[in-house]
Formats: sequence, C-alpha cells, structure tokens
Amino acid sequence: MLNPSDYIKQHIRTVPDWPQQGVMFRDITPLLQNPKVFRVLIDMFVHRYMDQKIDVIAGLDARGFIIGSVLAYELNLGFVPIRKKGKLPFHTVSEEYELEYGSATVELHSDACKQGDRVVLIDDLIATGGTMMAGKKLLERLGAIVVEGAVIVDLPELGGSQLIKESGLPLFTVCNFDGH
Repeated sequence: MLNPSDYIKQHIRTVPDWPQQGVMFRDITPLLQNPKVFRVLIDMFVHRYMDQKIDVIAGLDARGFIIGSVLAYELNLGFVPIRKKGKLPFHTVSEEYELEYGSATVELHSDACKQGDRVVLIDDLIATGGTMMAGKKLLERLGAIVVEGAVIVDLPELGGSQLIKESGLPLFTVCNFDGH
C-alpha cells in the first residue's frame, strides 16, 4: 500500500526540456484529471488545515488557483488569487521576483485580505522560491499573517524550499523530485 505522498507523486508527469532546454517540467495535470487522485490530494490539504484557524487561502497564478480554490471551498474560506502582472482589474500591490529562467511580477488586489488575517499560501510546486516569496511579501504588506506555504511538488536542488524556510515561513510539501 502506497502512502498518500507516493500515490500523488506517481501521477505527476515529467516533461523534459519544457519550457526550455534542460528544464524537467513537473506536470500536475494527470493528477487533476483523475478524480480519485485529486480527492486524495485535496483531502491531504484539508486535513492539514481544518483545525488551524485559517481565514483565507491565497493561490499563486495559475496552478495555485486550482488547488487553492478547491481547498478554500472545502474549508469554507475565502480565496485570494495572486496573479501575474496586468490581470487584476482593481487597485493592486505588486512584487517583482526572479524565476528559474527569467523574472516576473505578481499582483494582489489591495483589499484582498485584512490586517491579521491568517493565510495559507498555495502553489503547485516550489523551484527557486521566488514566486512564493513574492506572494508572501504581498500578503504581509496588506497586514496578513502567512501561516504556511504549501505545495504539491518540491524541487529541492533548486533551493527554493530552503529559501522559504530560511525566511521563517513554514513550508508543507506533498512530495519532492530530485533533479530539475
């Protein structure tokens, strides 16, 4: 019998050389397509956060929206999208960060959360940690308390999970893949 983390990991596809040469892309769409696997994944997160007095789930663009919105629904919480620059229609705060293969900017509506809100910040994976650190900074700028970062996949060799932990943010990962 597989433990839930190994079960989830078996349903993540590796796509070599995407989006550029030398990158091993970890694709979560196969686990999303399988209702049983998707349920196991969401249940792992639900059981982790159901008794932690969380106020809001924040998801990072774009795959963090999928997991985060379902998790928010299951926990009866609000969901906050942290989007790529230029996608949100209202007043925003923004944060630029470095990616494994470039740089980007994420934005959050200025009224997305309130002072003292306890937030879980979720994404599909952590590589260099730039996206999650930018999301954390945005939420904290609005006065939120980021209780934990959560991802399905950790790519430890890229150093992001270490960076997140060193920043003081606890990080929950379902599984990891050595190599990138």
